[in-house]
Amino acid sequence: MTALSRYARLESTGRWRAAPGEGGREVVVSFGHATLVLADGSGLPLAHWSLPAVTRLNPGTRPALYAPDEAGSETLEIDDEIMVSAIETVRRSVARARGGPHRLRRALWPTLAVLAAFLGLVWFPGAVRREALEVVPLSKRTEIGATLLGHLQSRLGPACRDPLGAEALQQLHDRALGQGGHAVVLPLGPAAPLVLPGHIAVVPRDLVERAAEPAVVAGHLLAAEATLDGDDPLGLLLDEVGVWATLRLLVTGNLDPAVLEAHAATLLAATPTEPDADLLGPAFAQAEVPLAPWALDLDPTGDTVEDLVAADAYAQAEAPILISDSEWVALQGICQGV
Repeated sequence: MTALSRYARLESTGRWRAAPGEGGREVVVSFGHATLVLADGSGLPLAHWSLPAVTRLNPGTRPALYAPDEAGSETLEIDDEIMVSAIETVRRSVARARGGPHRLRRALWPTLAVLAAFLGLVWFPGAVRREALEVVPLSKRTEIGATLLGHLQSRLGPACRDPLGAEALQQLHDRALGQGGHAVVLPLGPAAPLVLPGHIAVVPRDLVERAAEPAVVAGHLLAAEATLDGDDPLGLLLDEVGVWATLRLLVTGNLDPAVLEAHAATLLAATPTEPDADLLGPAFAQAEVPLAPWALDLDPTGDTVEDLVAADAYAQAEAPILISDSEWVALQGICQGV
């Protein structure tokens, strides 16, 4: 299954109940060959569920509740937004495959008609790009972001998943970038935080562990988004893949997996943008995050970041508390055991 291959490297935690009425145990959930693999913390597989048979017991409700069959003899509870999106994408792919060749032929003519319309009416690359950014829904952006995250994990290691640390990181993400997104810490990079389509933020482990206070991590998240200068992470991807790949996304809803892997490599190789005090000052003030701690993390001497320190809205005032001391300790230990 093409959809399955996109998520082969994704993992998340879940709560598995082997029989109704059990208290359940925490497991690591990953994709196998046409299966959903449930393993304990040491990596020992506990169960393999056939992906074509996996059933969602509570559509539209979180945490998502899955079973290996309609009887619900076993259940798996997942609260990880990225993994839930990936499972739902694979389930939809299976459902489409079951429609058979007749359904494919019926869908072909509308697809060709849409393609012809776009070739005739939306020819220029700029117009195609704008159209894509307007019509591609959040669910598809999250799917694209999850695929990119999978490629990053293949190079930088699986996401750190200490539950308390992940919760604290999510609080900083929501404070800096707003709700509706997700943040992960990868053990071996990237060089600077990244913002992927679907509001997925990627933070390197060393940044979290060296930071003097929560405002440093929140500041790096803010800077990662602010340096996009109002652009969309999906827009950066479309600029790289070109007009024909963008048209394919508009018509079929898909991008070639190879171009997503190439874009992940581009993101890792990119040089971090030089900070701009005029751009970052208002962004930090709006999020109510002090700017000076982040600036001094870039240059502890302060010599090269004087303009950033001067732009701090809290230079002469007490900065707000972003997370508690215990949450900060948990966040700095998010990669324990990795």
